[in-house]
Amino acid sequence: MKISQEDVILIKNLYLSRRVLSELPDKRWKLGSIDSLLNRSHKTGRPIVPKPGSGRPRSSSSSGGPCAQSGGQAKKASVIS
Repeated sequence: MKISQEDVILIKNLYLSRRVLSELPDKRWKLGSIDSLLNRSHKTGRPIVPKPGSGRPRSSSSSGGPCAQSGGQAKKASVIS
């Protein structure tokens, strides 16, 4: 039985993805996500580089909250008598 070029690529990608998973277990990556990255890299012939600004947005709970806009103090209403 002859092994096709596509099978060779698949075997190579699976080997590389399992190696990445075994060397970086604390990352908790899934096998399928690594396989898709390797396949995309192989098809385009270029390394995978994320675009700036892509991915999950940063948390807005830092100093940009509603209290930070008013200086951290609530405005008091003055009563005129």
